[in-house]
Amino acid sequence: MRTRTEKSNRKRTNGHLAKHRAALAAAVLLAAVLIGSAPRAWCQTPATAPASGTSRPADGDWLIVHLSAEPATLNPITATDAYASRINDYIYESLLRRDPETLELVPVLAESWEISDDHLTYTFHLKKNIRWQDGTPFTARDVLFSFQRINDPAVDAAHLRNYYRDIEKLEVLDDYTLRYHYRIPYFRALEFCGGIPIVPAHLFQDGRDFNQHPIGRSPVGTGPYRFVRWETGKEIVLERNESYWGERPHLDRIVFKIITDNTVALQVLKKGGLDLMGLRPIQWVKQTQSKRFQERFRKLKYYLPSYSYIGWNLRKPLFSDRRVRRAMTMLLDRQTILERLLFGLGTVVTGNFYVNSPDYNKAVRPYPYDPARAVALLKEAGWEDHDGDGVLDKDGTPFSFEFLISAGSMFAEQLATILQQNLKEVGIRMSIRKLEWAVFIQKIQSHDFDACTLGWSLSWESDPYQIWHSSQADKGSNFVGFRNEEADRIIEEARREFDPEKRRALYHRFHEIIHEEQPYTFLFTTEALVAVDRRFENVKVYPMGLEPREWWVPLERQRYGTARQ
Repeated sequence: MRTRTEKSNRKRTNGHLAKHRAALAAAVLLAAVLIGSAPRAWCQTPATAPASGTSRPADGDWLIVHLSAEPATLNPITATDAYASRINDYIYESLLRRDPETLELVPVLAESWEISDDHLTYTFHLKKNIRWQDGTPFTARDVLFSFQRINDPAVDAAHLRNYYRDIEKLEVLDDYTLRYHYRIPYFRALEFCGGIPIVPAHLFQDGRDFNQHPIGRSPVGTGPYRFVRWETGKEIVLERNESYWGERPHLDRIVFKIITDNTVALQVLKKGGLDLMGLRPIQWVKQTQSKRFQERFRKLKYYLPSYSYIGWNLRKPLFSDRRVRRAMTMLLDRQTILERLLFGLGTVVTGNFYVNSPDYNKAVRPYPYDPARAVALLKEAGWEDHDGDGVLDKDGTPFSFEFLISAGSMFAEQLATILQQNLKEVGIRMSIRKLEWAVFIQKIQSHDFDACTLGWSLSWESDPYQIWHSSQADKGSNFVGFRNEEADRIIEEARREFDPEKRRALYHRFHEIIHEEQPYTFLFTTEALVAVDRRFENVKVYPMGLEPREWWVPLERQRYGTARQ
């Protein structure tokens, strides 16, 4: 029996992850490719921020953060996108977290835990001084309720449910002790047991539909900030929780300004209406180089584990043949796009693992830009211009489809335009449809699309189950409907493998399968490009990104609210 306690993990008590709460347990859906949103995941090598001053920490001031789209919900169990995650991370907490420096799992709401030698039983002892932000005590029954909702088929939590599928029972021993019982070992069990999103059970006793419950618009957590208001299309406001059980942050408020046009957002940033914003590559290289901008803002650049992609809906006859999907990849010059549109600030990738992790199979090389070979593959699959109208057809059906993009992504629009022209040259018609984020993601989740472009923010340890296992194709994150028996076997075996080297070998073969099948045209892992107002002190880049909970503003530089000694 292995035991961990709070005392042995007390190295850092401040600073929760700058990422989606569920990202401790799951991959996070990025709103659109390369839109310059602030970091939501982890990297392996920390970058170094410009040195902050040595001013004495002071309470007060606000942090105004750019949000490039509006989340559908702030219910941490049903939310799937990075926008909700950025907000919820300040409101909600779980039993454990990853230390931002060491990346080890350390206590938050739990004070200690034990793991059985057979990896089947995980016992957590909870802290006894925790209250929800409405004053109600937090207990093990809140964890049980949340676990039950995640596993309820009627709840929109398929993205999380797969990670808890092998738990036979969650047992509440008393108000402050609970025990997970696994039916088979799972190498990420501690992370998921400890990182489970937790909601206050007492607020759901009204019998209302969990998916549509008011908590989705008015969240109540145990964290260092509490929800104030949500003005649709404008802003979401949080204020410091003065009754917080732990070390309280210095900043009075965090305001998320919803600005869907990144060009407008940059103008607002330059005028002082934003403090923290992710930049697009052209903004980083061309539009923020002035002396005045450099004097007012820190510019931070670093890698985080994520990737962008074009997803082909394999349920559609057009994309059911892997030769067609390979051809689509070969009709896109990814390297030239990276260099010309993204100024080389990234890497072309070939698979679903983070490119700088050992799970990524570097022996798999990208398919080249090769229109001639692409046309040959299409011909092999039966697509030719049989009637001489300039459009490929098969069995009387023209090769014509719709490409969905999020309205918040200028790069997605540029990418779609380039792809549209390339396809037109070989006889494929592609129309582009731009949708607001909420409508866009609803289309994707209901599988009502031909092709789309998105991104995934990845967790520290890899488990492809959520996105690639066939069981996740109907209700889950396998939006494109990928099904492959060998891939399923590898995913399931890897989940039970605690030896990293053996698991890595399995993942390298999985990478090969994904490359052969091309359910995605994998695009890029890009660098996070971030601008931060220089009035903030203690701005550091950890292996997991930025941690605004640690920031403060010297009294003489504070801009908002009333400064306090």
